[in-house]
Amino acid sequence: MRFMNRPHARATTVTACATHFLHDGLSDLLYVLFPVWAREFSLSFAQVGLLKTAYSGAMSLFQIPAGFLAERWGEARLLAAGTFICALGFLTIGTASRFEWLLLLLLVAGSGSAVQHPLSSALVSRVYEEGPQRMALGTYNFSGDLGKMTLPAAAALVTAWVGWRWATRGVGILTFAGAVGILIVLTTLVVTPLAKEGDPPVAAARGRGWGIRDARGFSVLSAIHIIDSSTRTSLLTYLPFLLIAKGGTVETVGLALGLTFTGGAVGKFVCGAAAERLGIIRTVILTEAATGLGILALLLIPLRPVLVMLPLLGVALNGTSSVLYGSVAELVVPERRSRAYGLFYTLGIGSGALAPTIYGFLSDWAGVPATLTVIGLVVLVVIPLSPLLRLPIPANTTRAD
Repeated sequence: MRFMNRPHARATTVTACATHFLHDGLSDLLYVLFPVWAREFSLSFAQVGLLKTAYSGAMSLFQIPAGFLAERWGEARLLAAGTFICALGFLTIGTASRFEWLLLLLLVAGSGSAVQHPLSSALVSRVYEEGPQRMALGTYNFSGDLGKMTLPAAAALVTAWVGWRWATRGVGILTFAGAVGILIVLTTLVVTPLAKEGDPPVAAARGRGWGIRDARGFSVLSAIHIIDSSTRTSLLTYLPFLLIAKGGTVETVGLALGLTFTGGAVGKFVCGAAAERLGIIRTVILTEAATGLGILALLLIPLRPVLVMLPLLGVALNGTSSVLYGSVAELVVPERRSRAYGLFYTLGIGSGALAPTIYGFLSDWAGVPATLTVIGLVVLVVIPLSPLLRLPIPANTTRAD
């Protein structure tokens, strides 16, 4: 594939990055609100986990349909529509007066956010088909970390100032403006790949199912993604409760999450560079070992040292994803990336949706420290799994499963 208009490629990437910034920030500002909601609505840990499951589960459920629909309707309109639905959800969350309403509105917001990861990733990988694709995808992933750094910290400040209801309304208005911007910008861009001589016909490409070139490699990559994603969402769901138990406030939680996400943003670059020098397998082993040991260390130290340690933990916690996301495009034919990314993100986000509820029941039974201990041990399972990633990918293969 080739692209004739590089300014359009850059504009597409910038728009995808802005979309990622917004949606990832919305997803992770919920971690700030969970302790506030738990106190106001007298929620158990299992109910808190269910709130996270509602949002992430809806996001996971609609990603594969989004990938299929994008092939028929195009990414631009679908991205704008999903962002608008997400905005509607956050605007109305501020009116919730009971747990059931929170649950329903988070389902609405999560279903709208489902379009973002598969469609934006497919757009970016497509416009850089013969360019610096991995670098472009790395920039796209980094933009999500900027959103995770910015919106949760802002939500914590607004919540402490005027309350959580105005915080959710504010981000709802911001998200609505984002939906309008996505529609205006992307519908004016040419993002359809132009076939060059030797490329398979479009009709033939559409007969390739998921478009996965290496089923075993994709399966191992997905298994590591499942463990990595469930670890991240579960840790971030119950970390605020650990911090409050150590004497922290809502503002402290916002600061702590901001520090963690800052470390995660740095981790995207550090671990991407490490993968180039050390290889994918060694990098994944290092990041997951550091994540597991870091989680266990949080339980043993007081609040201030925890805040110092969180940026370092964030580097490891988010570092693995920078290696995994960039490898998906290499395992899938270009014409099927929207649906393949939808499948990949569904597996990861789906596991990340279920895990907080499961760990919530464990927290109600044994307490948050016991839950974080289990989370820290489970992530170490990736270490023996990682060597299975040593899978050669033929350079010009067209086989797909």
